[in-house]
Amino acid sequence: MSESKFKYQGVGREYQKKLLTAWNDRLQSAESDGRKVAYLFVPGNVAEFLRVFDFELVFPEVNALQCGVRKISGDYILKAEDVGYSPDVCGYVKNDIGMMLAGNVGPSGHKIPKPDLLLCTYCGCTTFIKWFEALAHYYDVPLVLLDIPYLRGSVIEETDRQYIVQQLKELIPLCEKMTGNKYNHDKLVEITKHAAEAEDLWVQILHSAKRKPSPFDSYFEAVFFMAPIYILRGLPECTDYYREAMKEIQERIEHGVGPIPEEKFRVVVEGPPPWPHFRSFWELLKRWGVCAVASSYSKVGGFWDHGFRHDPTRPLESIADYCLTCYTNQNLAMRTDLLKTYAEEYDADAILIHSVKSCRSFSVGQADMREQFLRKWDLPTLLVESDLADPRYFQIAQLRNRIDAFFESLEHKRLVHA
Repeated sequence: MSESKFKYQGVGREYQKKLLTAWNDRLQSAESDGRKVAYLFVPGNVAEFLRVFDFELVFPEVNALQCGVRKISGDYILKAEDVGYSPDVCGYVKNDIGMMLAGNVGPSGHKIPKPDLLLCTYCGCTTFIKWFEALAHYYDVPLVLLDIPYLRGSVIEETDRQYIVQQLKELIPLCEKMTGNKYNHDKLVEITKHAAEAEDLWVQILHSAKRKPSPFDSYFEAVFFMAPIYILRGLPECTDYYREAMKEIQERIEHGVGPIPEEKFRVVVEGPPPWPHFRSFWELLKRWGVCAVASSYSKVGGFWDHGFRHDPTRPLESIADYCLTCYTNQNLAMRTDLLKTYAEEYDADAILIHSVKSCRSFSVGQADMREQFLRKWDLPTLLVESDLADPRYFQIAQLRNRIDAFFESLEHKRLVHA
């Protein structure tokens, strides 16, 4: 297929690069321009709410994963361990602390501004609280905890929703005092409208993986495609990005091409990627023609593909719903059922669990998940282990042996049944 026939190939990536560069530039000039900076986490983040007050937003996990991709996280992790952080502590936390101790120069090479506000949304991960407590100590800035109840069933309890809405309302005076900007409900309505439009487009991209062959890898590619939905959600340029990205996906569909030359196996992936060895991990699977058609990590901040949208007619309530339904705020049974549902909806051949040593929020219970998939549903499942940020725990020879043996077995079963 001639490259000239692909009008939109790479257009979305270039546009995303432009948007993220502009975001970095705004962070660099925030202090001199008199704009306040808030740090918050990706899962259950309340970006729309903070944008009403014109906060610039920093996501420490995004910095950490980018450090991993650029292979500089190892040195930062060692710096954090030198001041007393245990090897068992989350690699993201140690990367962030080490980066701060080294001068807080981010993975882009620019200095990350000091926060004016640390807003911790407690969505299932207790490490979040301790992480931001440490940053509050180092930076000597206010720390606000937005307490999110666990999602205990498939239906959101109205008392839980209103509990979060009330916390957001109590946060308004602090944000107004800190930024000098008054709460503007109409502005929040407009922001949530843009968010919902971007979410609609993102779901179209995710659902495109139901096709055979899939035009999109919902794990290895999704981690790049999904960056704007977290970092820039609520801004009109975020919606513009997903329009461009969707054009690329539609073009792939028209030409019958996908992320790998020939799709042989379709898998659902559970767990975050090993960022310092991201490319190597992908190559171990590509050589078997593996395409990830669905993943839990691409839903780490929201279940848009199961119907959630930010709602401009009830913006605060929909923000509360978003916080409640993020992946890490769900119990083990709900996560297990989700992965099984994905395997059915996307006609997957197997489930791949990447168990992360230092992320208990994801890894606790994954061995039980595997047993249930195998024994209850006879669903082939491979569990491999490394870490999301610490390069020391990625053993490529061991991983290659496990992956090769697993897909060789699946291939053999196909031949026997044929």
